[in-house]
Amino acid sequence: MTLELVDVSMDYRLHGQQKRALDGVSLTVSPGEFLCVVGASGSGKSTLLSLVAGLTTPTGGEITLDGHPITGPGPDRGLVFQTGSLYPWRTVERNVAFGLELLALDTAERGRRVDWYLAETGLAGVRRSLPRQLSGGQQQRVAIARALVCEPDVLLLDEPFGALDVQTKEDMQLLIRQIWRDTGTTVLMVTHDVEEAVFLGTRVVVLASDPGRVAAETSIPLPDDRGLATKRTLAFLNLRASIEDMVRASHRSGVTR
Repeated sequence: MTLELVDVSMDYRLHGQQKRALDGVSLTVSPGEFLCVVGASGSGKSTLLSLVAGLTTPTGGEITLDGHPITGPGPDRGLVFQTGSLYPWRTVERNVAFGLELLALDTAERGRRVDWYLAETGLAGVRRSLPRQLSGGQQQRVAIARALVCEPDVLLLDEPFGALDVQTKEDMQLLIRQIWRDTGTTVLMVTHDVEEAVFLGTRVVVLASDPGRVAAETSIPLPDDRGLATKRTLAFLNLRASIEDMVRASHRSGVTR
């Protein structure tokens, strides 16, 4: 299903004054695409994701999925935040199964899905553990499995690896690309980390700051079967440098507006 944002704007009030977070953002995310959105602080990355998730409503423009307007949260979109936001009293498997409790599925299908996504995220061995017994990386794996078990059309990632150490972060990057390749789920991710966006994405969109608006976009012509060694190739380094320059230029243009 195609996700489309058409001339989307978002205003809010700050200290009694009107503030524009997003200004006329138009984006199309094709089925099966892994789109990464990058930008400096004030570019409205998280605001954009919140609008697509249906947690807030735009003050202008329209957001549609398969041609249908998004008017609130729904099982067709899975959302993962920077912190897992897990239920501390539920085991790993019961955290993962939570969304399925809201769907009309029989017990066998629920069990099949939970088992598959626990195995896919490497959590089968800790399925009866509580969140406090897990590492930060494991907690994010639970959050990803929970978001995917309902088999949404689009997976929304809000800087999900930003709080992790470097090695765990790279492990999670490899995991999310493998899951994307295995499931074919459309992914929309926002991140401040340009290297991460180039490694994960099939396309990268750069948002300018204050207010947030689309400044540039580029396709990522790297092989699908990327490994960490890809980050040391000349093609990767050139792409990263080019997008970093775009981010800097767009941030400066936003500051001088």
